[in-house]
Amino acid sequence: MLVRDFDFDLPHELIAQEPTVDRSGARLLVLPRTTGPFVHSTVKALPSLLQPGDLLVVNNTRVFPARLLGHRVPSGGAVECLLVARLSDVVSGFRRTNEHVVSAARQTDQYVVSAFSRTETEELWEALVHPGQKLKPGSEVVFEGAVTVHGEILERRFFGRRTIRLWTDDGSPVQEAIEKIGHVPLPPYIKRDDRASDRDRYQTVFAQRSGSIAAPTAGLHFSAPLIAALRDRGVEMVDITLHVGYGTFQPVRVERVEEHRVEAERYEISNVSANAINQALEQSRRVIAVGTTATRTLESAASEQNSRIVAGAGTTGLFIYPGYEFKVISGLLTNFHLPQSSLLMLVCALAGRERVLSAYREAVNEHYRFYSYGDAMLVV
Repeated sequence: MLVRDFDFDLPHELIAQEPTVDRSGARLLVLPRTTGPFVHSTVKALPSLLQPGDLLVVNNTRVFPARLLGHRVPSGGAVECLLVARLSDVVSGFRRTNEHVVSAARQTDQYVVSAFSRTETEELWEALVHPGQKLKPGSEVVFEGAVTVHGEILERRFFGRRTIRLWTDDGSPVQEAIEKIGHVPLPPYIKRDDRASDRDRYQTVFAQRSGSIAAPTAGLHFSAPLIAALRDRGVEMVDITLHVGYGTFQPVRVERVEEHRVEAERYEISNVSANAINQALEQSRRVIAVGTTATRTLESAASEQNSRIVAGAGTTGLFIYPGYEFKVISGLLTNFHLPQSSLLMLVCALAGRERVLSAYREAVNEHYRFYSYGDAMLVV
């Protein structure tokens, strides 16, 4: 199966740069999984499009302001750093002296930091940095704001990533400082700087547990009135957690779909949610994932023996593409995705490549808004 078979033409003007004023004000293209015409609707109409007894599963992860803007030391050149994943728990920090030595040793995907006198609190992160060619191991950077965060590049890694050591001037926790001075990590196809309003708007109303570098965008369409209307309709809702990392949106760099690998991301499913999902499956009620992240979490947590959800925490690198047999979900609410992306392939696995691409062409012809701040599709 070729990656280019999942391509489509998209005019740049259809890539949404702003969210809708009303969270539930987006358009909605309804795509029956097998046969039947496309239906043009709105997200606000979702209660009438679902059935009493349907179970919606949402992702309650919270996006943290993972984009740091600063400058190099001592040159002062501009630096941009996107924090991808924390590689260690908070580590007791160390005084930086001329004799300072930091050795980073990979041990089951953790890093052990060894140095001299302990005075500060430090963290190690995997990050995408710009300008990458100038930020070699040993380079120092600083990010200033309400709190000053210092950084040192420790290691060059694959696809332009770096291992970076972060610490604060005043010894305060690094993650608290990131929350204060970091920027919302809007996707690169949104061609504007982030604003204060994005801190709320690029966050779902379900967001509880911090850890994502991108929003589970299907959840952005939900508002308190829509949730109340769904419950009045008899639609049940439960939440799970998948912290969106690089794996969700990493480019597909191979020619053949089967050769692509998705980087692992952390998830957790509570006993309450697992029991509700399993009860719906046992009663032959529809389980509808809100977003591709919820889909991958549910399919990863399903037992091979009986396709029932196993509660607990874990990681998933599940890559879903046509030919995959779904064990849990029977429907999906999702935004419109990038050409040749693993997320588009997931949708095609659920409804068929030709049918999904035909729906995308329809969406383009009808001037739907695409990607994170865009409109949505319901596959049932």
